[in-house]
Amino acid sequence: MKTPCLILVVLSLAVPALADHHEKKPPANSNERARPEVITPGTSSTNAQPGKPPSDAIILFDGKNLANFTHNKSEPAKWKVEHGYAEVNRSGPIQSKQSFGDAQLHIEWATPSEVKGKGQGRGNSGVFLGGYCEVQVLDSFENDTYPGGQASALYSKTPPLINASRKPGVWQSYDIIFHLAKGEHPAHLTVLHNGVVVHHAYPLGKGTQKWNLRLQDHGNPVRYRNIWVRELKDYR
Repeated sequence: MKTPCLILVVLSLAVPALADHHEKKPPANSNERARPEVITPGTSSTNAQPGKPPSDAIILFDGKNLANFTHNKSEPAKWKVEHGYAEVNRSGPIQSKQSFGDAQLHIEWATPSEVKGKGQGRGNSGVFLGGYCEVQVLDSFENDTYPGGQASALYSKTPPLINASRKPGVWQSYDIIFHLAKGEHPAHLTVLHNGVVVHHAYPLGKGTQKWNLRLQDHGNPVRYRNIWVRELKDYR
């Protein structure tokens, strides 16, 4: 007959813990509300040099080496690194060692300044967020192709809202805000191409698993620089 008493004791201890977990935050205008963390904002990039990441960013590539990436999940990344960028060299894709959940990803890329080929043959690569989606990299400046395969498209899912591409050889950027699925809310992402929204809260299913950043080797000498991630936290 001691078991029911033990259960009651355990439940009585658990209730306060649950209450604390779901405790309502003070109103936004209350002085009791927790203050946001203070960080140092980053700086803007130019075509000549990348900007500085925010102080709370996880730096994946700063132009020096690819120590934070692997080839085939175990071998060292083999892309050429020089002059502050990494260049695709037909050695295969590279993938970040670290995985992420809710996050802000910043990545800069440039297609070859010397234009060769057309359609999918011009500056083709891709930014993969695990198995969730590929944000297409392509020279889409005055280069027609199928809409679901142009620059900033979510490849084979949807074209971008607009084409914000710059000329070949000019550095471009993606800022990607990604959220895992939570409850009835699907995983979703927002993408800015060169500072312009091209996807907004696009749904990507019920996945809750973390993702690794993978950069595609499609045989074109696309360059990448200034890759960083900020892990996103809940409101305090």
